[in-house]
Amino acid sequence: MKKDAARDALVQEARELLVAMEAALLQIESDGASRDAINAIFRAAHTIKGSAGLFAFDSIVSFTHLLENVLDKVRNGIVKLDDAMMSLLLNCGDYMSELVDAIAELKEEQDPDPVRRAELEATLNTYLAHVAQPQAESVDVAANLVADVATPDAPGAATDPGAVSNPHWHLSLRFSPDVLRDGLDPLSFLRYLLTMGSMVYAHVIDLAIPAADDMDAELCYLGFEIGFSSTARREEIDSVFEFVREDSDIIILAPHSQLTEYRSWLQSLPEREEVALHLLQSGALNAIEWRQLQIDTVDVVDAVAESDPHAVTASPISARMPALRQKVGDEKKNLEQKFIKIEVSKLDQLIDLVGELVIAGAGASLVAKRKKDQRFEEATQVISGLVEQIRDAALTLRMVQINEVFQRFPRVVRDMSREIGKNIELIVTGADTELDKSMVEKIADPLMHIVRNAMDHGIESAESRRAAGKPEIGVLRLNATHESGSVVIEVFDDGRGLDKERILRKAVQQGLVTADAGLSERDIFRLIFEPGFSTAEQVTSLSGRGVGMDVVKRNIDALQGEVEIYSNPGQGTMVRIRLPLTLAIIAGFQVVVGGAVFVIPLDLVVECINLSSHQVHNNVVTLRDEPLPFIPLRELFDLPQRESARKSLVIVQYGPLRAGLLVDNLLGECQAVIKPLGKLFSKVKGLSGSTILGDGRVALILDVPHLIAHTGRMEQAEVRRTESRMSAAND
Repeated sequence: MKKDAARDALVQEARELLVAMEAALLQIESDGASRDAINAIFRAAHTIKGSAGLFAFDSIVSFTHLLENVLDKVRNGIVKLDDAMMSLLLNCGDYMSELVDAIAELKEEQDPDPVRRAELEATLNTYLAHVAQPQAESVDVAANLVADVATPDAPGAATDPGAVSNPHWHLSLRFSPDVLRDGLDPLSFLRYLLTMGSMVYAHVIDLAIPAADDMDAELCYLGFEIGFSSTARREEIDSVFEFVREDSDIIILAPHSQLTEYRSWLQSLPEREEVALHLLQSGALNAIEWRQLQIDTVDVVDAVAESDPHAVTASPISARMPALRQKVGDEKKNLEQKFIKIEVSKLDQLIDLVGELVIAGAGASLVAKRKKDQRFEEATQVISGLVEQIRDAALTLRMVQINEVFQRFPRVVRDMSREIGKNIELIVTGADTELDKSMVEKIADPLMHIVRNAMDHGIESAESRRAAGKPEIGVLRLNATHESGSVVIEVFDDGRGLDKERILRKAVQQGLVTADAGLSERDIFRLIFEPGFSTAEQVTSLSGRGVGMDVVKRNIDALQGEVEIYSNPGQGTMVRIRLPLTLAIIAGFQVVVGGAVFVIPLDLVVECINLSSHQVHNNVVTLRDEPLPFIPLRELFDLPQRESARKSLVIVQYGPLRAGLLVDNLLGECQAVIKPLGKLFSKVKGLSGSTILGDGRVALILDVPHLIAHTGRMEQAEVRRTESRMSAAND
């Protein structure tokens, strides 16, 4: 792992821990404090500090160390976790996020906000100074802390007759030979260790160093035996070596450990004699304890018998020491890795290659059909099936839970509700719904605009809600679900709802529509997405500047999705966003119109039927005694007429709406690799992309949601024409 990769891993892990830290804080605020949640916050801060310490990012280490001290007081019950402390911890998390961003941007030497840092550190120090003063109510807590220190995990008096006299921790460190190649410096772990205490004694084990000609500068040949004085707990010391534990031999012996523990550890060392000498010389073990270890080292036993520890220094034990065996992997923990982290660019490259494989497979299938070789066709069918499985597996790798977006809104709702003086409860459902990662990232901003508008415009103040007979606490719901091959995201608030008359009046004033336009309720609500449209009487920090909802519409259109608004006055508003599952490769259905090939997303196809010419009338067909509007694609795209006694109708459904697409012929299913349209065709309605067929031709992918909406507009236009004719006849 190179340094850049290690830095990226640190940044990614820190961001995940900060998200977990914020989630735990918000959980405490909603459900009350729990030891597990408080410990989770402490562990997150501690791990971030440890990771940053390995790379000598002193800015984040020093700040997080101060925060960690306060969190330690919180988890021990010395500092109260009240509303002020909650806000402080959340703000500290925000600042730590800025520090992590600085590391990601290679600007770790620059403090992103020194004024804010000074304010936060002053507040944290205030809490530490306050608890340092003698308080009667903290006597019991202090007594408990003293009791904890006296446990076997911390320094204390040796009361067990089987315990050694050493009052310090003893650390035996044998790093992996490849630790340097992995981009890690063993000394950085020791420097970070010293932030928890002081080193009492240290001995370097260098017996594995080969001759100069045989030495590899990228290998680590050294081991360390260290005496460490600290009040830290075992898990805190152990966490220092978290990144190298799997490939290294790390032994931690607590103060006053049992003599049997020392014996078992020494017997496992190939360089046991040198380590034994060091323990005797450093005073970690006295002569009596050493004799009780019963280590088979004649010179040492003789020296001990003479009660002259200094005499052992003349003993040429190192000359008879066996060569240190480098454990390349024999003693590694054989733990199954359930998850691995992969760069997004590598997944994108895989998807591109799978797309090319799909196109090549389609070409091979076409050649097989033309050759009319049965064995060739069977082979290409098997390959096509495997390619389809590879496609599905590759796309699954890019699917992530939409919770990546949803998890940021509890904090947003908390802060904004306080800013605007409203009490709002957020309810999230369907957070485990999966969506393509690229779409999850792009849907975040539109959702943010919708949530802000719902809180500012939708949900009323507590006084207004009481007057309307509603609970004082407003409800904001976020929901996601799969539906008809799409992902549906809903944002609902139980506020005042939308005022149709007011929206229409504002639209007329701004020249967006005319007063006699005769718009339906759905069309009136769509006016909200017009650029510059706003009904806010006052400009606030959240809304009222006429920007936001047009951005929502534009971003969702770019994702080949659609957005609709449903509202009931006095009951609330729901914004529904519908998105395709992926923008990479889809299962499609090929049709022919006027000699051109089009592809329809297979998930949206309901059925196909044949029509005779007499069944077609005014773009409406009767299907099972129900009228079904349809679009003749030949007329829509102005394609040449093709004489045929029969036509085919492909019935498609998007959400609750159905429509038919009139085509000349059906070709069947295919795998379509979505290619974006060029700038010349990007504004063409009814097309969402293109794909390459097996014979090299380009086929256009139909934008079914737009086509279904087009049938609705055709119906409305026909109704208005009919009403106009009837009105003229009556006159």
